[in-house]
Amino acid sequence: MDAVDQWSAGIVMMADPQVSAIPVRECGEELVDTHDCADLLLSSLRADDLGVFARVRVGVLDRLATASQALPAGLRLLIVECYRPPVLQRRYFDRYRDALRAANPEWDAARLRMAASRYVSPPELAPHSAGAAVDLTLCTDDGVELDLGTPVNATPEESGGRCYTDSPGLDAPARDNRAVLSAALRGAGFVNYPTEWWHWSYGDRYWAMVTGAEAAIYGPREL
Repeated sequence: MDAVDQWSAGIVMMADPQVSAIPVRECGEELVDTHDCADLLLSSLRADDLGVFARVRVGVLDRLATASQALPAGLRLLIVECYRPPVLQRRYFDRYRDALRAANPEWDAARLRMAASRYVSPPELAPHSAGAAVDLTLCTDDGVELDLGTPVNATPEESGGRCYTDSPGLDAPARDNRAVLSAALRGAGFVNYPTEWWHWSYGDRYWAMVTGAEAAIYGPREL
């Protein structure tokens, strides 16, 4: 077991059958623009020409507003990416899986799929493609990002596992900032994907698994 895989113990990955077994009972909520919430700041890192990166379900936006209001004075949520079209999700997943295959030619297809899902969800299960997930970080009122230990979207390999939310390899400021972020988002009803400190979701299959809900309320959408 390599150093990164050590921190995967006990984590249910997105590709786990426990997740795919959860049914989706689509509620039909529309996707709305996070720009409409004045409490949120948006990064241009993943911005696209049509602005679909900034869209989430109504229930997700309501909870982001709640989480923002729970932050200490002077701090804001900085949104990096929300909705991701299924075709783009497939591209991200295939690219990362292929990189893992090149680095680990002895791995079979099942292991590659599971390992890839540490960082990119299989397209048919992706919370981002359901408008249920948001990648985000903390910043000041002026938009200066806080130290949370790694950049948003750092892979397990390049971060040495520090992208994992509860990684023991963090210094005190990063650990404290993650705790602030987590408290606000969990308090608003979000769940975290434990391999990515920046990834939070509500209403998707992973959320249903973590919370014990009978079904997800958001399924994949095309825009």
